[in-house]
Amino acid sequence: MHIFDKDIQLRSDGAGRFQATVSDRWSINATPDGGYLMALLARAALEASPKQGLSILTANFIARSQPGPALLVAGRMGASRHFDRWQVSLFQEGVEKTRALVTLSNGPANGRDTRYEKSAPTLAPPEECIQFGQMPGYTLFDNMDVLLDPECAGWTNGKLGERAELRGWIKFKDDRPFDAPALVLVADAFPPPIFATQGMVAWVPTLEMSVNLRNRPHTRRLKCVFRTRFLNGSMLESDGEIWDERGELAAISRQVAQYRKT
Repeated sequence: MHIFDKDIQLRSDGAGRFQATVSDRWSINATPDGGYLMALLARAALEASPKQGLSILTANFIARSQPGPALLVAGRMGASRHFDRWQVSLFQEGVEKTRALVTLSNGPANGRDTRYEKSAPTLAPPEECIQFGQMPGYTLFDNMDVLLDPECAGWTNGKLGERAELRGWIKFKDDRPFDAPALVLVADAFPPPIFATQGMVAWVPTLEMSVNLRNRPHTRRLKCVFRTRFLNGSMLESDGEIWDERGELAAISRQVAQYRKT
């Protein structure tokens, strides 16, 4: 079993209640990564629902989580012929930490209506990219191989750019294939794109994040681009695209976060 699968395992208590252990192997600055927590919430929804196509997951991060025991509670909000909608909350020590609204479907569409007005990002080959994340407390990068395109990685050595955009490659270091929970993890696995113009001088905690899944990837490495256009009122957004190497769109995301100078 892959490490990620071990760390999103749930134990059902029945009636939409699941016991889990929040792992310390998917942390950013010693705090469980939001994408990893969303993957746990996705797993609970998939366990609870008869529909197995995860379509949309939107999470609100209410309080900071920590590694250790957790209770996930899933409740159905409504269902139709094509969609099943659930609310899933993650509790630790009796306190609600994260709440998600999850839309599930019967699975991906047949693809006949595919039309893209934008293509996958053009990236330097992986061997020419900059590896990110070899820092204490950033255990996510012990398990994920994140490679930044050199054109947007100048901030890693003090050369700031004029565009808050990060592009690069990502894969599991143990070559786990990508499914719905893994795509949710990937959507929050890159550093904040605002670092490209401002440097790593701020804490950027996520308030809300939404991931919309489109296709299951067919490659073990994915191409990603994340972009921030507006920073004001100590708030910013990060819009993401996740593609496989064949040029198929796997997921799109939007994250809303605070910007706190350290």
